[in-house]
Formats: sequence, structure tokens, C-alpha cells
Amino acid sequence: MERTLWVVGCVLLWALFVYLMYRGWRNRGTRQAERIGELPPVPDETGAQVLEPTSGLYLGSTIAPSWQDRIAVGDLGFRATAELTRFEHGILLERQGASAIWIPEESISVIRTERGHAGKVMSEGGVLVIRWTLPTGTEIDTGFRGDDKTVYPAWARATTGDDEK
Repeated sequence: MERTLWVVGCVLLWALFVYLMYRGWRNRGTRQAERIGELPPVPDETGAQVLEPTSGLYLGSTIAPSWQDRIAVGDLGFRATAELTRFEHGILLERQGASAIWIPEESISVIRTERGHAGKVMSEGGVLVIRWTLPTGTEIDTGFRGDDKTVYPAWARATTGDDEK
């Protein structure tokens, strides 16, 4: 009987921890909602394709400059397989099971490679990070781990007016 009480107690404690984590994530989203606002819609005219689509994993978006301050608003904080395509007027990130993200060209600050993003740590230069500004003025980093890392230099060079890595 004593063992049964210990098991029930542990299960209840585990359920409490899961509930508290869920509430914390939900509260984070509420706190961030005003800073994030509405994302730019995908325009009807994206312009000519500049780079071939790159398949991989969307790692999430974080509030810049922190690589761990994951955004919990909407579905921006959830990982998903995705395809990243560069057009004249911006970048389209099409995610499976989640909404598409449009990053307008004029909002992009820099595209660079990093070792980690949104709690995911890789080898040096394993993550492609796009820093851009939302319509609310909040600067965020969007992380993408491509299936083919050899395309990263082309993505970094495609940044307008930026000669950085």
C-alpha cells in the first residue's frame, strides 16, 4: 500500500510540473504578444526567385539578441520541417503544420550562421539565422537548420547592403 501511495504521489507531482510548464509558456506568450504583433502577410507578388529553395528544420524565432529567448506567440516558437526560399522582395519560410512566415526584404538586417539558436546547439556554423524587424519595431532572429549546409554562404551573401558573414 505504501508503494502505491508513493507512485500516485510521484504521478501527481509530475502532472503538477507539466501544468506549471504549460502555464509558464502561455504566460510568456501573453507578455510577448504586444511586442510581436501581427506578422507581415505573404504578398501576392514576391518577385523573382533569387536562391533555390532550401529544405530543413525551422528552429523557432527568438527576440534579438538572445539566442534562447524563444517567442511563444502563435506558432513561432514551435519547430517544424520547412522550406526556405529567397525572392526579390523577401524570404518565404513555408513550414509543415504551421503558417508560412514572410520576411520582407526591407526588414532584414543580416543573415549569418551561428552555432546555436532557440535552445538547439549544433556544430560551428550549423544554423542559418535571419535577423529582421517586425512591423512593431521588435527585432527578432529566425533560426533554420538546412539539410544542405553548403548553401549557407550564398544565403549570407544575398543580404542587401551587408558584407558580413
